[in-house]
Amino acid sequence: MKMKTEIPMPQKVSDLDMAFPVDVYKLMPSYDDIPDDFKNDRNQWVKWQGKWFFEGLKSMPTAKDGIDGDTAIRHLSSIQGSFQPKHEHKQAAVAYLASLWFIQPSE
Repeated sequence: MKMKTEIPMPQKVSDLDMAFPVDVYKLMPSYDDIPDDFKNDRNQWVKWQGKWFFEGLKSMPTAKDGIDGDTAIRHLSSIQGSFQPKHEHKQAAVAYLASLWFIQPSE
């Protein structure tokens, strides 16, 4: 029998950690734990992450039931703003976590 995998919940991120995101690995799944679909730019969430990274977030995506959208965006923003992880890991982590927490990418 297959066990249900628990979805990671967004973590609260302090204003200090938002301004100086230095220890974001605790906010990210390991690269090996991220599904391969989130490691290429054909995925809609990876495209969304790239647009957010290079152009900024123009509108908030709609959070799924049980997810605090503001907490989720702060969590993802902290990852986005960090120089710590390799870009490929950061991109895949933001895209994957966003897909778990939001209904669909925003424009």
